[in-house]
Amino acid sequence: MTLSQVNLESVKAFLLALQDEICQGLEQADGSGKFVEDAWQREEGGGGRTRVMRDGAVIEQGGVNFSHVYGASMPASATAHRPELAGRSFHACGVSLVIHPKNPHIPTSHANVRFFIAEKEGEDPIWWFGGGFDLTPFYPVLEDVKHWHGVAKAVCEPFGEQVYDDYKKWCDDYFYLKHRKETRGVGGLFFDDLNQWGFDTSFAFMQAVGKGFLDAYVPIMEKRKDTPFSEAQRQFQLYRRGRYVEFNLVWDRGTLFGLQTGGRTESILMSMPPLARWEYDFTPAEDAPEALLYKHFLRPRDWLAMSTLDD
Repeated sequence: MTLSQVNLESVKAFLLALQDEICQGLEQADGSGKFVEDAWQREEGGGGRTRVMRDGAVIEQGGVNFSHVYGASMPASATAHRPELAGRSFHACGVSLVIHPKNPHIPTSHANVRFFIAEKEGEDPIWWFGGGFDLTPFYPVLEDVKHWHGVAKAVCEPFGEQVYDDYKKWCDDYFYLKHRKETRGVGGLFFDDLNQWGFDTSFAFMQAVGKGFLDAYVPIMEKRKDTPFSEAQRQFQLYRRGRYVEFNLVWDRGTLFGLQTGGRTESILMSMPPLARWEYDFTPAEDAPEALLYKHFLRPRDWLAMSTLDD
């Protein structure tokens, strides 16, 4: 067994355990919903475990997926971005999740941690880690956003003073809808191509990010799940979910990679909300609660330095 195989097996073991841990934590927080597993195999190599919760007490629909796919060659989109991958076999494994709550006062959340390795006989393997987590509120509360970013910063601190700032900025830049000129939400962490710290430290950071998700999200779920909401607020939630769909189908590299490598379409598009809507040229009234999202939250900010929205 080569060193790269040993590393791959240790990463897979962690990811499978992480999927179990996150599903259990979200089931406990929801109170009644259960994840249903759909195991699948990829004809070209690999497979995964898709787990989906529908119509829970809190979670309208959510998925927590594990996948490990491999093949003899990379898709064109990957080699165009990274020409050094041409002619190499590859393995890609990860856990990816998206949670769409029922209550508009609970944000949608996304997290992903992944490992990639490409090999060619007679040459050193090319490998890296990636991932992060981000938050997409509809009726945001500064206290919740500060908590989310506080967990993100705590995850990063053992790995260097600049890590949180760098990966927060990367998240703000990545989850930006260029055609709308707004961020998808209030960000969090995003990192990719991580190998400069060596395998052990890079793997440790990926693990810390994966394990940080529940600490960041569950307290917000529990705090906002009983907040009353109106039908108008529900409709605004569905409208803003449309932005989530737009990003995933237009800009997200993971969606494209999954589809181009022959991944399971149902699992890849698990991230879509169960309901969404679009409305032509919608603009909230200036004094409406919905206007706060546009005025204060859909742009990068130093959330942890803020005490009020006017800071």
